Amino acid sequence: MKPLIYQIFTRLYGNKKHANIPAGSIEENGCAKMNDITAKQLERIASMGFTHVWFTGLIEHATQTDYSAYDIKPDHPAVVKGRAGSPYAIKDYYDIDPDLAVNVKQRMKEFNALLKRTHQAGLKLVIDFVPNHVARQYNSDAHPKGVKDLGEGDDTTKAFDPNNNFYYLEGQTLHTNFDTERRAKQPYSEYPAKATGNDCFNAWPSRNDWYETVKLNYGIDIMNGRQAHFSPTPSTWLKMTDILLFWCKKGVDAFRCDMAEMVPAEFWEYAINKVHSKYPNVQFIAEVYTPNEYRHYIASGFDYLYDKVGLYDTLRAIVTEGRSASCITGCWQAVDDIRQHMLNFLENHDEQRIASAYFAGDAHKALPALAVSCLMGSNPFMVYAGQEIGEPGMDAEGFSGSDGRTTIFDYWNPQSLQKLTADNVEAELNADETSLYNYYKKIISLARNQPALNNGAFYDLQYANYSRDYGYDCDRQYAFIRKAENGQALLVCANFGPNAVHAGVKIPAHAFEFLKLRSGLISASDLISGNLQTLELKADAPCYVEIPAYGAVVMQIGLGK
Repeated sequence: MKPLIYQIFTRLYGNKKHANIPAGSIEENGCAKMNDITAKQLERIASMGFTHVWFTGLIEHATQTDYSAYDIKPDHPAVVKGRAGSPYAIKDYYDIDPDLAVNVKQRMKEFNALLKRTHQAGLKLVIDFVPNHVARQYNSDAHPKGVKDLGEGDDTTKAFDPNNNFYYLEGQTLHTNFDTERRAKQPYSEYPAKATGNDCFNAWPSRNDWYETVKLNYGIDIMNGRQAHFSPTPSTWLKMTDILLFWCKKGVDAFRCDMAEMVPAEFWEYAINKVHSKYPNVQFIAEVYTPNEYRHYIASGFDYLYDKVGLYDTLRAIVTEGRSASCITGCWQAVDDIRQHMLNFLENHDEQRIASAYFAGDAHKALPALAVSCLMGSNPFMVYAGQEIGEPGMDAEGFSGSDGRTTIFDYWNPQSLQKLTADNVEAELNADETSLYNYYKKIISLARNQPALNNGAFYDLQYANYSRDYGYDCDRQYAFIRKAENGQALLVCANFGPNAVHAGVKIPAHAFEFLKLRSGLISASDLISGNLQTLELKADAPCYVEIPAYGAVVMQIGLGK
């Protein structure tokens, strides 16, 4: 089954407060709780066709909010981004973030209940695994008995040692180019300084570095030619694998692995094999941005990899810069042998919102990109909560300012999420939002329920339509066929242009032979709009199709048995 993932930034999803004070505290701006994600909401997500929910930011991370009353060691505010803190500056791998609990002392029980609700809704639960770095003041107070904490036992006199969990800058104190007090009584102090998470091996990380994190040591001597020391098995390998197994035991279904390519592929092969020996169905998703490394990570055991620098970047350029739609062909060809492993998306917490001034400015302009990204393959597709009703991400929430992204660092309540977490979502939406929401529901449902789109064969028609002889503009339109084993065949045509077109899509004879299509005059229904069109199917001849502006059609041109 094609995985269809819905990403929820847990801290924001269901927040009841509406103050939205820039850089406001949790008391001022509020914070959503795991309990706010109700069975009804999960059932709605499942009813749209989604198969997985990725709850971003569940694991305890550094924050400026003081939980010392609950025996949680406070973090120095100078090494925390935003008031809430980055969910990727993990403070305790064995614990749930206290921000997300109604009863802080019962936060793990509340997580277990969320997991149960998610499974009862027929959804799989995905959490983050952050292998490359941790919060500067990592301190686990929840690790199981007998488990040594990260950094415990490190020889801090050595810049590198295979048995150390961190890298140390010998004889150097950490310095920063920003406020090291930030409302604290004393400035932040770190000696010896540790290497920063983005491979900054000096004691002067900037505001643009991942200064709130320290890099984990997987047995690679980075400062000396990246020499590998993998035997005996490095301490970090053992500790991080134990963390994966801890969450697997709780029932987690999948891990989205942050910046997976900053960790050696050898570790992934080791850890994933260990996990699969006990939990064979657990899935691993890698955030990677280096195409030359894709196959190494798949060979190491990853199920899915981000298709960011290929399809995402291309679709964004088509929507925003007028790049030719024909470039889509090169995207799938570059990964054709591993295409079932590529995770497609148009938004996530790292990328700018489609509706932002930095992207399309209007979420409707990306609807043809949605159809292509979601429907052209059997590989996974992901939606970021708020995307489906055009969240613009233009608030200046705090640390990041107005950058076209929804904050991951501060307490906030985006208007779109207020509507999506209401008891009656449809009643909260305006006409524009309703149009988007229904379109997304239709596309996700088609991807889930139509055999041809879920796991059918794929045939790219673009190569046969470069001539522009029949009103088909290969720069603005893109067409392909999906065919299921049961005989169902669907012609998908996307139009990235601002005007509706009557386009003749040439279907080559090879497509008829390869897909076993039948010639003839048919009355075909567009599975998106429900509109009927009369289509003439003939080898090496144009099939004229009406395609709406900034939209797509999915025409049934072959019937199942």
